[in-house]
Amino acid sequence: MPARHNEFGQSIGPEVPGWTPRALPPRRAIEGRYCRLEPLDAARHADDLYAAYAQAPDGRDWTYLFVERPADLTATRAHLERAAQTADPMHFAVIDRQSGHAVGTLALMRIDPAHGAIEVGSVTFSPLLKQTPMSTEAQYLLMKFAFDELGYRRYEWKCDNFNEPSKRAAARLGFQYEGLFRQAVVYKGRSRDTAWFSIIDSEWPVLRTAFERWLAPENFDAQGRQRMALDKFRLPRAD
Repeated sequence: MPARHNEFGQSIGPEVPGWTPRALPPRRAIEGRYCRLEPLDAARHADDLYAAYAQAPDGRDWTYLFVERPADLTATRAHLERAAQTADPMHFAVIDRQSGHAVGTLALMRIDPAHGAIEVGSVTFSPLLKQTPMSTEAQYLLMKFAFDELGYRRYEWKCDNFNEPSKRAAARLGFQYEGLFRQAVVYKGRSRDTAWFSIIDSEWPVLRTAFERWLAPENFDAQGRQRMALDKFRLPRAD
């Protein structure tokens, strides 16, 4: 960020002309090519999500979440009912457009309209969603919602510093590592050092183009395997 100087010779940040607080995210569905994000509704999504999460052989996907894996359908429904009632975090179910079933959830959280900052979190993807075009598209759809529709300036990702898969996912999606907040959180009876990542609005156009090129049908072969990795689309084009 380039520095300006005030009348005292002190360095100050660039102006943000015409800035006004952003709107809160509306609670509505967001359509994609491979998936649809729907506001979480336990009555509609609990059966699907319980079945999807049951595809995992154990609870390791829940280690770094603030809750444990629900033991049964009743516990899943109770967990989702609590989540669906909150406006921040605002939880979404990820719907597989091909099957029509919910296969995971994620949320917008720490929503700060005054400063135009918002975080994606509570990412709880089942084996039916992980490592599919849907999983990347779900992240892209929320980013696009935040930057293009709502006009936010900053999009954050935070995770337990021991959560290596989450840190790799952040890097793959184009987030920039910002640093470590030591002993930031106590959860599940243990201390958490929190790794911070972000995307800012000036970086979004390049990332948006990369996502759209990666998600294009021609980037996948007949077996659904990617032809080119997402990070390759962020490199300058040779044409």
